[in-house]
Amino acid sequence: MAKAITQVHKKQMTDEEKRKKDLLEIENALLDNKQAIMESLQIINHMQERGILSLLSGLFGQGDKVLDVLVKAVDKPENTNTIKNLLLLVGVLGKLDVKHLEPILLKVNAGIERVYEHGEEDNQKTGYFDMVKALKDPEVNRSVTLILNFLKGMGADTEPFERNTQHPVDHIRNREESGD
Repeated sequence: MAKAITQVHKKQMTDEEKRKKDLLEIENALLDNKQAIMESLQIINHMQERGILSLLSGLFGQGDKVLDVLVKAVDKPENTNTIKNLLLLVGVLGKLDVKHLEPILLKVNAGIERVYEHGEEDNQKTGYFDMVKALKDPEVNRSVTLILNFLKGMGADTEPFERNTQHPVDHIRNREESGD
């Protein structure tokens, strides 16, 4: 009858075997991600050609000094407001419906082109009757209607949608009072 095994000895890997195993694992990972690694190397090469890597190296080498300058610059109230305004502007740009804005921008461009073409060549004055007569022109009538609709939209109450309803002067005053 066979003897029962009472102790199990784990095979210990030598440093050389562990190193070979790790190298094989890295090699497999490189092969699995070959395309991504090649594209990353191309990006790094472009950054090197344009001097971006040198710039980043300098920034990281002088990190404390650069950070100190940035903190002092951002600490000024006008710069803080600039950053806040940029963030609000980005939020507003995200709300613009470009599909509806494009036809209006094309009309604005057409109007600018017409002003450029005709400019101040005529040197004639426009009277009240000329303005009323111009309203019979379909192009002028469409433009006036467009402007009136735009003005109605501008006059709509948008306060519930505003992120910052505090006036900038009040914001600065409140900041100075709180000691920020």
